Amino acid sequence: MTLALETVGLERRFGGIVATSNVSLKVEKGARHALIGPNGAGKTTIINLLTGVLRPTAGRVLLDGEDITSLKAHARVKRGIARTFQINQLFGDLTPLETIGLAVSERMGAGSDFWRIAGSKSEVVDEVVRILNQFRLADVMDERTSILPYGKQRLLEIALAIACKPRVLLLDEPAAGVPEHERHDILAAVSALPKDVTVLLIEHDMDLVFSFADRISVLVNGALFVEGKPDEVARDPRVKAVYLGEDADV
Repeated sequence: MTLALETVGLERRFGGIVATSNVSLKVEKGARHALIGPNGAGKTTIINLLTGVLRPTAGRVLLDGEDITSLKAHARVKRGIARTFQINQLFGDLTPLETIGLAVSERMGAGSDFWRIAGSKSEVVDEVVRILNQFRLADVMDERTSILPYGKQRLLEIALAIACKPRVLLLDEPAAGVPEHERHDILAAVSALPKDVTVLLIEHDMDLVFSFADRISVLVNGALFVEGKPDEVARDPRVKAVYLGEDADV
């Protein structure tokens, strides 16, 4: 088993509150791994610890076997970790074309002046067009992000993360707040993510989770509770007890 991402005894305390407790999580390279759990289980805290937004009280974070626990958030992005957020962090005044163009330009070392290089660096333009098409954004590429349907905004945030060419992508509830009729686009986009990108997904939409994940970890009260393949987790009576309130020996 080759690991892309690993935590060892990860813990985060806020005063007397334990948000995560001794979390040792292993995410294999190329995996489609889902992290699920009830509200308040500590899932977003884990994402913030993995990306350097928060520093752990104890424990370590490893990327491709290298300890990155002390690295700041921007340094982890350069090492190959990208994320999305529960509430999007997009620039409302930019268009999808500008947003993806700037990200690709910056990554390719051309700075933030996308329009200046657009006519001279075809590889930048080609990649921007490919990403916009991949995430079904070509039809709205010239519209301000703030006026896009919410489903399109969520697609743009995933597209922006992919534009950074991550080795590991952390998706924090990509379908949250998306109307039902737009969710199939989110599912299609997540399912079509590049196979060489390892994905850790946090999501409450169980249809999305079970159609996407090849492994699931269940977090309860900040600690890992159950792990396994989707069919094993679905049958586990302890998981049913947590989600459905059914009687089970836990």
